Formats: sequence, structure tokens, C-alpha cells
Amino acid sequence: MDKPVCVVVGATTKWQSEGRMTKLVHGRALDDSDLPPGARWGIGGAIALKFAAEGFFTVMTTRTEANAAPIAEAIRAAGGECAIVEMDLVSAETVAGAFAHIRETWGDPAVLIYNAGYLEGRDLPPEKELFEHLPLEMFETAQHIASRGPFLVAKEVLPAMRVRGEGSFFFSNNSWALRGRKRHTGESLYYPRVMMRTLAQVLTEEYSEYGVHVANVIIDGTIDSPGTRALPKAQANPDIVMNPVKIAEAFWYLHTQDRSAWTHDLQLTPFPTKPSF
Repeated sequence: MDKPVCVVVGATTKWQSEGRMTKLVHGRALDDSDLPPGARWGIGGAIALKFAAEGFFTVMTTRTEANAAPIAEAIRAAGGECAIVEMDLVSAETVAGAFAHIRETWGDPAVLIYNAGYLEGRDLPPEKELFEHLPLEMFETAQHIASRGPFLVAKEVLPAMRVRGEGSFFFSNNSWALRGRKRHTGESLYYPRVMMRTLAQVLTEEYSEYGVHVANVIIDGTIDSPGTRALPKAQANPDIVMNPVKIAEAFWYLHTQDRSAWTHDLQLTPFPTKPSF
């Protein structure tokens, strides 16, 4: 492979036109024909498009290959190169197998962006709002995606980055990573996101001295996509909606920072809203 490899874990969004969250909230799939490519597939899709445009061979991981097929088509139509690899973060075996395939086929990743998300908890009714009503399996899924999954992925890519003396390992996180908050009806069980940020801090201390740039990016707001754009709050105030293309540019900025001035914790908030803390 004559191009550096960027792996985007979680390249699609549950809010895309036929996504799980879009169907849950709106009761149907939505038409995304009027949306630009950068807004159709959320942060993961925008990041994949950005790094491919900058000369990376971009590998997109997803549980179902068909979910990422439109992103791959857009990348190739723009002259980029990419591949899709199926991977289930709940299974250590599939994580190991996916990265073994990536290494053997395209080489060790130069950039890893962990963008996996979940919606567990959003479908709970108001009477199940309190912590005591949360099913154990729901908590376990959140832990798998927000804590155990990044641990498994880090073990697959950080050794080669350490030996090479360079690499970027970035987390796409949200405001729930800043402190514990009450979960309101319609919100996911995001408590484990705190552990994702903590892992980023630990990996920074352990691997920064080896030339590996680790950063936790707090996406503090509603991200533009077919499902979120159709929400009443987004239609009432479009300025609160975050542009995925600009978020992707923030990840590119992190990757291209000079190592004498690395950012390790970055928070992005739309201008009309107060930053979370």
C-alpha cells in the first residue's frame, strides 16, 4: 500500500436516512437527496471523506457493510480509495480478526478514529427514566461500545504506532464524557462515555512519549444528518446544528498538529449554545 491508512471505527450514523434512530424517532426512513454528502452519514462519514480526500486509504468499519456502501461510493467518485470491513465491537474475536485483515491487506493504520455510537436507552418510556429501571443488557451494551470496545481497538493499533514512533489515535466523544448527568427520557445511556475520556487520558500519558498523538474530542451538540435535521428543535433553530464536515476538519487539524504543541482534549460547541461542562 503506497498510501497511509486511516481507520474510522463507526463510519455510519444511527441518524442517517434509514438509520435505527431515525426510524425510532420519526417512524420511517427519510429522504436525504437534498443533503450534501458530508451531512448524510454523520461524523464518521465526513471523517472518512476528509481523510480520503487528503490522500489516505480509508478503511471504514461497521457492523453491516451495506450501511457504509454509499460513503464508499462517494469517496471513489471523488477519486479516493477506501474499503469497508465488518466488525462487531461486542466481540473481541471479530475486532481481532478485522484488524488482522486490515494489517495484512493494507498495512498498519497511521490514523485510528474511534467514532462508534449506540442508542440503548433512547426507547425507554418516562416511567423507566431512573437508573434503577435500566436493564443490565442495556448497560452492558453501552460499556461494550464506550469502554471495552476502545480498549480492544487500542490494543490492536497502538503497538505498531509505538514501534513506528508516530500515529494518531482519536476518540469521537460527547458532552456526557465531562461528568455524570441525569438521563432524561429519549436519551441514550451515556454514563460510560466518561470512561472513554479517561482511557484517552491514560493512553496520552502512556503513549505520547513514543510519538503517538492521542486526543479526546467532545462533540457538544446536535450533529447534522437526515434524522437530526428533521427534529423540531433543529428546524426551529438551524444554528444549533453542527456541520459534520467542519467536525471532520477538526480531526484533520489534530492529526496535522506539530508535535511540539499537541491538543489532547478538544471541545466543539455550536455558537448559539453554552458549552457543556
